[in-house]
Amino acid sequence: MLTDVLIFILSLSLLLFSARVFTQNASEIGKYLRLPEFVIGIFIVGIGTSLPELISGILSVKAGVSSIVTGNIMGASISNLLLVTGLAVVIHRKPIQLGSAYIFIDLHFLVGSFFAFTVIAYDGVITWPEAIFGMMIFLIYSIYLVKGGQLEDVMPDAEAKVYAPPAKAILYLILASVGIYFGADYTVSAIASIAKSLSIPESVIALTVLSIGTTLPELAVNISAVSSGKAEMAIGNVLGSCVFNTLVIPFVVSLYGPISVPQILIYFSLPFMLAAGLLFYLLTQDKKVSVWEGLLMIWLYSLFIFKVAT
Repeated sequence: MLTDVLIFILSLSLLLFSARVFTQNASEIGKYLRLPEFVIGIFIVGIGTSLPELISGILSVKAGVSSIVTGNIMGASISNLLLVTGLAVVIHRKPIQLGSAYIFIDLHFLVGSFFAFTVIAYDGVITWPEAIFGMMIFLIYSIYLVKGGQLEDVMPDAEAKVYAPPAKAILYLILASVGIYFGADYTVSAIASIAKSLSIPESVIALTVLSIGTTLPELAVNISAVSSGKAEMAIGNVLGSCVFNTLVIPFVVSLYGPISVPQILIYFSLPFMLAAGLLFYLLTQDKKVSVWEGLLMIWLYSLFIFKVAT
């Protein structure tokens, strides 16, 4: 089992490093296309940092351990909202101010995406016909961002920076994609082997260890964004990752086969994820996340991990 643990650590490291390279270069391409920062946070950074969950989900279904998918989706969403946001604001040591008025529409989509995922997962299995409904919600959300949000945040021509054509960024993007694939492949195989050796459900390992690991890119991006005075990008990253995780990943992965949702996740983790989304929605109604609220988020996540582990 020691070999499996070592493989897990190395493969997860490759997965996270490749995801970071992918996200950085995708962001450069977004700047070249002159997309507003909030849209970059939602589409490019948010989706880019969710690639580990997506690729590992596809490979999990192919390997016959689809319970890893739902465990990782729930765990990563909870980790994003509570742990990643909480740590970012605590490390920053002052409140994260949320300036854009339309962010409240994005918060509604966050809660809606969690509710849609709860509905399709509650019967214990996710198939592609029902996952289509979640995908349609994401398409509506995407159209809103491009048609609505972009018009509000586009920089005036006089202030816009000119970026060189991103040929180098595209090359790194391709190389990073290869690293993400192989990193996810070996990570899933290692989880299955470790779970078999310890007689622990794969979904529990995905809910805890894997979900924390795959949200490290979001944590790194958020701390960097907040420290640079770009709080909106940090929150956009959290929202984008959660919405993408709960709406797009189930649809894409279910195309490769049905996704099982173990009862242990339905009874506790699924309601906890929905409650975390509602709490995040309520805490951000005043357009800020305070340090004290960040501490609350961290301790709630600690309670979640304690309950799952015991």
